Amino acid sequence: MKLDGKKILITGVSRPMGIGATLARRFAEAGAVVAVHGFSGYDMTVNKDCLTSMPNGTETVVEQLKAEGLNVTLVTPSDFTQKGTAARVVEEAGEKLGGLEGLVLNHCYGTHVEIGQWTEEDIDPHLTVNIRACMMMIQAFAAQADTAKENAITLFTSGQSDGPMTSEIAYCVAKEAINCLCRQAGALLSGRNIRVNCINPGANDTGYYFGDTSKWCTPNDAADLVLFLHSGYAKCITGQIIASDKGYGFTGEW
Repeated sequence: MKLDGKKILITGVSRPMGIGATLARRFAEAGAVVAVHGFSGYDMTVNKDCLTSMPNGTETVVEQLKAEGLNVTLVTPSDFTQKGTAARVVEEAGEKLGGLEGLVLNHCYGTHVEIGQWTEEDIDPHLTVNIRACMMMIQAFAAQADTAKENAITLFTSGQSDGPMTSEIAYCVAKEAINCLCRQAGALLSGRNIRVNCINPGANDTGYYFGDTSKWCTPNDAADLVLFLHSGYAKCITGQIIASDKGYGFTGEW
C-alpha cells in the first residue's frame, strides 16, 4: 500500500518499541508525510514500570527515523490533561505539514485501580486524555480538512468489550466511549469526505509484559490495519470498530 504525499498526524509516539513509533515508521515508509506527537512525561511517571519508557522518547524516535531518511516531523511534546493542548497539536501539525489528511489517535492513559480505591484524581485523566483529547482533535481536524480530498481518522479502543478488566475500570469506561465516538463521528463526518474508524490492536509486546508473548500480536500487525484504513482500499469503510487481536474476543483465551 502506498500513501504517497498523504499528510498524517500520529499521536502516542514516545517509545521506540511502541505502536506509535511503528506507525510513524510504516506510514513514512509508505510515502506519507508524517507528524508525530508524544508525551514522555506520562511514560516517566504513570508508565514508569514499562522497560522501554524513556525521557525525551518522542524526540528520540523522530531522530532515529530522520536518520533513516524518512519524512517525519516532531510536534511539540505536550500533556493532553491540560486544556487546549489537543487542538493546538492538530493546529501545529497542520502548520508544519501544510494541512492534514489523516489523524491516527494512538495515545492513551491507563492505570490499575480497584474499586474501593478510586479517587477523582485517578478517574479524571482517563477521561481527559482518552476521550476529551480525541474529541477536540477530531473537531480541529475536521475544521481544517480539505473535503475535496479523501480524509481518514483512526481511533484506538481496547479489549474492554470482550470481557471483564475489573482492575482497569476507568480505562475501560474511557475506551468504551471511544467506540461510541467512532460511530457517531463516522456518521457526522461521512458527508465531508472524512472517514472515522477504530481498531482494537489486541495484546502487543511493547515492553509492558515479561512473560510468554509468542501468541501476541505485534505493533506491525496494528500498523498493517491502520495503513489499510488510510488507503484508497478502505474508501467505503467508516464508523467501524475492527479487532486485530488473533480472535481473542471470540475465544476468550490465548
